[in-house]
Amino acid sequence: MRLGRLFWKFFFAFWLALLLAGGGVGTAVWWLHQAEAEHPGSEDDRLLAGGPRVASEVKAAAAVLGRGGEGALRGFLADMNEARSPRLLAVDEAGRELLGREVDAAALAQAGERADTDNPRRGVRRVTDVHGRVWLLFVPAESRDHEGAFPRPPGEPRPPFGRRGPPPSPWLPIVSGLVASVLFSALLAWYLSKPIRSLRWALGAVAEGRLDARVRPLLGGRRDEIADLAEDFDRMAQQLQTLVGAQRRLLHDVSHELRSPLARVQAAVGLMRQDPERLELTLSRIEREAVRLDELVGQLLTLSRLDTDRRDTPREPVDLIDLASSIADDARFEARALGRELRFEGQGEAEAMIWGELVQRAFENVIRNAVKYTADGTFVEVSAFADGDAFTLRVADRGPGVPAAELDSMFEPFHRGSNTGGASGFGLGLAIARRAIDAHGGTIRAVNREGGGLQVDITLPLAASAPQKE
Repeated sequence: MRLGRLFWKFFFAFWLALLLAGGGVGTAVWWLHQAEAEHPGSEDDRLLAGGPRVASEVKAAAAVLGRGGEGALRGFLADMNEARSPRLLAVDEAGRELLGREVDAAALAQAGERADTDNPRRGVRRVTDVHGRVWLLFVPAESRDHEGAFPRPPGEPRPPFGRRGPPPSPWLPIVSGLVASVLFSALLAWYLSKPIRSLRWALGAVAEGRLDARVRPLLGGRRDEIADLAEDFDRMAQQLQTLVGAQRRLLHDVSHELRSPLARVQAAVGLMRQDPERLELTLSRIEREAVRLDELVGQLLTLSRLDTDRRDTPREPVDLIDLASSIADDARFEARALGRELRFEGQGEAEAMIWGELVQRAFENVIRNAVKYTADGTFVEVSAFADGDAFTLRVADRGPGVPAAELDSMFEPFHRGSNTGGASGFGLGLAIARRAIDAHGGTIRAVNREGGGLQVDITLPLAASAPQKE
C-alpha cells in the first residue's frame, strides 16, 4: 500500500514533537544527575569536593603514589597547583600533608570515614605507597571556586560550604519540551485546518450559485492530498459551471427553435381565417410545421437520454465494422435518390462493449450529414478499421466544408454552419453524435479536405475496460 504525502507530514510532525518532548525530559534527567554528582545533598558532603573532575584527579594521584612513591606524588601535586587544578591533599597516617598545606580537621575526619566505604567517583581514596606508608587522598570543598573546577584566587571570599548555589530547576527543560510540542501541534493543526476552511467556503459559495469559486489558488504551494482534493473540487466546479452554461444556452436555443414553427403555425391559422377557401393549403403548411416540431422534440429527447437512460442500460458486445457497414448500406439508397453515391471500405472485426443504440445513432448522423452536404455527382467515402486497441470510422464528403473557426463549434447543439446553403435541420445531429462518442471514452473531430469537403473521424476504444464519462 502506497503511503501518501499527507501521511508523511503527519508522521514527521508528530515524530519531531515527540523527539523534542523526549529530549526535554532526557535533558532534565541528565541535568539532575549532574547536579547530584556535582552537589551532593547530604550535610557531610559540604566538607568534601566531588564530581567527575575531582574523582579523575584523585585517581591519577593514587596511581602516581602507588607506582612512584612520595617523591613522584610531590611533583604531581606541584604540577596540579601550577595548572590550577582542584586542590588535592595527600595526608599520611600522622596527619601531615605532603606539601605542608593546612588541612581542615573535620574534612580530614570525614575523608577518613569515607575512604573505605565511599564511591570512588566521589574523590576519596586511601593508598599505600611503595614504602608501605598509607596516604589519604581527597579534595576539600573550599578548594573549588563557584565553577567547581579551580582553586580561588587569593583574597576571593569562599562561598558557603564551597557550593555553586542551588541546583538548576528540573522544570525548565520539561516546560521547554512541553511548549515546543504545543507549538508544533498548533502549527500542524493550523496547517491542516486552513485548507479545510477554504474548502468549506468554496462549498458554501457553490451552494449559493457562485460556480466560479475556486480553492486551489488559496492553498499556495501545497503538494499533498488536500491540494489534490482542492484540484478535484475545482474541476467539479468548472464542470458544473460548463454544464449550467450549456443548459442555459440550450434552453435559449430550444426556445428560439420552437418559436419559429409556432409563429408559422399561428400565421397559417390567421390566413385560414381570413381566406377559408385556402383551407387545404393552410392545413398542409400546419402539418409540415407539426412534423418539424415533432422531429425537433424527438432529437431533444434523444440528446437528453444520452445523460440519463444509458446509466441503467448494460453495454453489449458489438462488431463496430459490421455496424458501420449496415448503416452505410442504408445511407447509400438515400444518396442515390439525391444523385450522389456512397462507397464503404471495411474489413476484419472490431468488437467492443458499447451502448449499441447510441453508437448506431452517432454513426448514422455523421454519415447522413455527409450525404446531405456532398455535391451532386460526387460520392461519400466511408472507411472503418481497427488499429491496435482503437476503432476508427472515417467519413469524407465533397461538400462546401466548414470554416476553420467553426470546426470545434459544429458539434455544439443548434449550431448551423455559415456555408450550409440554407439546408434544413436543427443542428442537433452532430451534437448527439459527440455526446454518444464521449460517453464511450472516444473522440470525434472534423477537418477540411484538400480539394474541398469535410472529413470526420470517430475513434472508439476497443478495450472492455475503456473509461466511460458519466
